[in-house]
Amino acid sequence: MATGEPGHMLSDLLGGLASDISGLFRKEIQLAKAEASEKLDELIKASRNLAIGGVLAIGAVGVFLAALVSGLAALLVQLGLGTTTANFIAAIAVTAVIGGIAWAMIQRGLTELKAKQFNMERTTQSLQMDAAAVRESI
Repeated sequence: MATGEPGHMLSDLLGGLASDISGLFRKEIQLAKAEASEKLDELIKASRNLAIGGVLAIGAVGVFLAALVSGLAALLVQLGLGTTTANFIAAIAVTAVIGGIAWAMIQRGLTELKAKQFNMERTTQSLQMDAAAVRESI
């Protein structure tokens, strides 16, 4: 019976180690999922700013541009410019202002995207620690 006990204890230890490693990797997968979800939320937030900038640019061009050009052109005509010249100057001025606002929103979104590092640092570090722990236990 004395020779069977060490083998039985070794198999119990190996079984426990396998169970511990399996549980550890399940927890790592859960951590990776949680971290990926956080990174996705950050990506969605930055993308939202890009979308808002794009929608504002399109809306500004589609809705406000014509009204602003007409109003500015009317003012320039009253100041003595010809109708064609007033329309041209008004269109250029309005386009520059609206384009600047759209550019600023798009740049803000791009800056947020570049500032975020979409790697999973916590999961990587945790996996490295787990691998070291497994190496030590073997």
